[in-house]
Amino acid sequence: MNNFNTLDDLSLAQKNVLVRVDLNVPVANNKVTDTTRMERIVPTIREITKYGGKAILLSHFGRPEGKIVPELSLEIVLEDLGRICNREVVFIDTDWNDLSDAKRQIDQAPQSSVIVMQNTRFHPGETQNDPELAARMASLGDVYINDAFSAAHRAHSSTEALAHLLPNAAGRAMQKELAALTKGLGNPKNPIIALVGGAKVSTKIDLLENLLSKVDALVIGGAMANTFLYASGLGVGNSLCEKDLKETAIRIMDKAMDEQCSIILPVDAVVAFKFEANAEHLFYGVDAIAHNGMILDVGPSSIERIKGAIDDANTLLWNGPLGAFEMEPFDAGTVEIARYVAERTKRNNLISIAGGGDTVGALAHAGVKDNFTYVSTAGGAFLEWMEGKTLPGVAALQN
Repeated sequence: MNNFNTLDDLSLAQKNVLVRVDLNVPVANNKVTDTTRMERIVPTIREITKYGGKAILLSHFGRPEGKIVPELSLEIVLEDLGRICNREVVFIDTDWNDLSDAKRQIDQAPQSSVIVMQNTRFHPGETQNDPELAARMASLGDVYINDAFSAAHRAHSSTEALAHLLPNAAGRAMQKELAALTKGLGNPKNPIIALVGGAKVSTKIDLLENLLSKVDALVIGGAMANTFLYASGLGVGNSLCEKDLKETAIRIMDKAMDEQCSIILPVDAVVAFKFEANAEHLFYGVDAIAHNGMILDVGPSSIERIKGAIDDANTLLWNGPLGAFEMEPFDAGTVEIARYVAERTKRNNLISIAGGGDTVGALAHAGVKDNFTYVSTAGGAFLEWMEGKTLPGVAALQN
């Protein structure tokens, strides 16, 4: 059972429904380049408007730091959002200090309207979780829905304070995300394996330490694996390595032993002598890395070892690539493992949950983003959830 309301628990007909969404989408040359976050909020919008409710969307966009920055106006999303929703979208260029004009425009909008309010971060109170700003926001609506898991790790006016002022619920995208994450760590099907990669151990210490007591095996890849290899007494040449975190890595490996969690490190690597695409490269065992070489991907023996560990698991969590996947041929390890996970998932042999910006990009690069059980587009929120931290935007919804 959920400990939060969903859309099934509230009456939305003819209501003004404030919906916290995440329209902080990537933009290049004044055009939205990825509409995934828009697509995921469509089910909630449709349920609100089906019976005459007005969907009033609240979102941040970029980091204007409490100031009005015209280039960060949410007006930029209207065309794509309207196309995706298949309806006209109303934009209100909100003055967050005085919402009387916004309230008038909302009242005059026809039932079943989709309305986008101006960037919430144009007011400094948003990031300060200002209760007065939240009260002004609440005056616009009858009901509050949070459908932005990706912003749920921030205690902001529109994500936390506002939830306490109106009847609230999780939107369909939030509900789906929380259900998937519960499958991953909350109530997983054991055994469970985690793949954690990326550049730096320093950004994922909390994550690693939280996982040790929850998973049966932990694969460490990417450049962060070099720090663990170094801590194990191996040379890593010119590879990216946080040598000052040697003792931290040793502590994590010791804790893993205490928790009976198997840490799986690379046993061989793809080594190049220049950090560039298609650089000349060789395969080395990790006990024989050339002094001027750089580890840029896991090697074939490591790939087979990871596959074997995946075969023993029923649930897989993935955050971070296993190599420098942005450059060929150093994407090979990440791509091969991603496709292997996707195949096992399609055969119903594995529950696979992945998240984080680089991870989503890597899975898209491998052509399998749609073949995992669930792929979270939330970066910081997904990471903090995996670290075992309380997310204010989720906690505020709990009954």
